[in-house]
Amino acid sequence: MTVHDQFADDLALYALGSLSGDESATLEKHLQDCGACRRELDLLRGDMALLSLSTAGPVPPARSRKRLTDAIATEPRRFSRTPQRRWWTLVPWAITAALALGVLAFWRSNTQLRNTLAGIRQEYGAEHIQLQQARDIVSTLTATDAMRVTLLAAKTPPQPQGKAFYVRDRSSLIFLATNMPSLPPGKAYELWLIPVTGAPVPAGVFKPDAHGSAMVLNPPLPPRTEAKAFAITVEPEQGSPAPTSQPVMLGAGG
Repeated sequence: MTVHDQFADDLALYALGSLSGDESATLEKHLQDCGACRRELDLLRGDMALLSLSTAGPVPPARSRKRLTDAIATEPRRFSRTPQRRWWTLVPWAITAALALGVLAFWRSNTQLRNTLAGIRQEYGAEHIQLQQARDIVSTLTATDAMRVTLLAAKTPPQPQGKAFYVRDRSSLIFLATNMPSLPPGKAYELWLIPVTGAPVPAGVFKPDAHGSAMVLNPPLPPRTEAKAFAITVEPEQGSPAPTSQPVMLGAGG
């Protein structure tokens, strides 16, 4: 038996971190003077790293697994050590199982983190949209150049009321209505922008709630249309391109 054969078992155990006491000290002293054993130790450690990574990545080369198992199994063991070291042949598989459990736990934690982050982003996006809408409403309601129009019932006592806030340069319109009478099925109120010249422009269809309140928020309008009045008619619930009835409410800019 050569000197290298004598330390073959100890090199495998040392690579696994399972060699201790006098045997570890003896091997470490031998490694200081033996370049061949140092190279063998480096190869064994590399083989074990590839074997461990097989639980979470590509299968390592068969030669790496064979080198490790050969270093453990092929050389005859001295009789005095055999009963004490049979357990260590299970160490590579224990390491592999531990790594697999660790990878699984990390994957689950990472998935939960991604789901939480996605939820936060979605919630932030919704809040950002609501904040922007609130800013637009406040901007239109407080604009110094907004046209403020109060619409009153055309033929009935002035309990129903509507207020229009219109900024021509931004084509921004907010309409608020109160005490609006309920409508028959299939009908809805339609708001109209009456321009200085030309035909009435549809400015939104709405139905009042149970309290008679309603709102129209920034309907699509032609850019920079100058308005002289606003009106409301009763139309089919899908709206009309032009008024089909007499206005029930009417208001001019002042």
